[in-house]
Amino acid sequence: MKMLNSLENIIQGWGPLTIFARLVIAMIMGLIIGFYREVKNRSAGIKTHVLVCVGSALTMMTSEYIVHQFPGVRIDIARIGAQVVSGVGFLGVGTIIVTGKNHVKGLTTAAGLWASACMGLAIGIGFFEGALLSLAVVMFALFVFNQVDEWVHANTPYYDYYIEFKENKGISEFLALLKKENITYSNFNLMKKSSAYDGPILTLTLKLKDEKTRTDFLEKMDMCEGIVVVHKI
Repeated sequence: MKMLNSLENIIQGWGPLTIFARLVIAMIMGLIIGFYREVKNRSAGIKTHVLVCVGSALTMMTSEYIVHQFPGVRIDIARIGAQVVSGVGFLGVGTIIVTGKNHVKGLTTAAGLWASACMGLAIGIGFFEGALLSLAVVMFALFVFNQVDEWVHANTPYYDYYIEFKENKGISEFLALLKKENITYSNFNLMKKSSAYDGPILTLTLKLKDEKTRTDFLEKMDMCEGIVVVHKI
């Protein structure tokens, strides 16, 4: 506890040791989040999170440096940091992709980068307690809520499917099958393939009560001649 208080005093001061300590702590926080994402084989890993967190810390320290270096100058110390909060969104957008099956990936990575930037800003201004608690909450969310997310996906009655048809009439046959099996659907999205010789593509969400219902329905879809490809997304 005494060591933690000493570290906090160093971080909340100003000088070469404070600057070094803030950058190192920002690096460690980015490394922790990045390492977890690396283990999960996600697009933004250790290097990305470390660079974002350290860069954000440096940005905030630059604002503080201006205040110390030019005490008579009137400046909004939060202005430069505010640009990081909005600007890092462009980096996050680069991690979000929509696959060919209309499946969105990278949202958690983008959110993690944004959170990493915010923690860097907190460390950069010396808000040690907020940054440390934020790191604990973020890691708790990434680890524990990931388990919850997997459990929910394993037990949900709702399934997203990507379906390719030979021709348009296959859609009518598929909808007739849904009606016959009394299966409800939502998020109905019909698309055309780039080639005029290919049939339409459908993505939708089906409500299937249990695993047996899902297995039986998939077997019936396989028997439909109008369906070329079926994928769960």
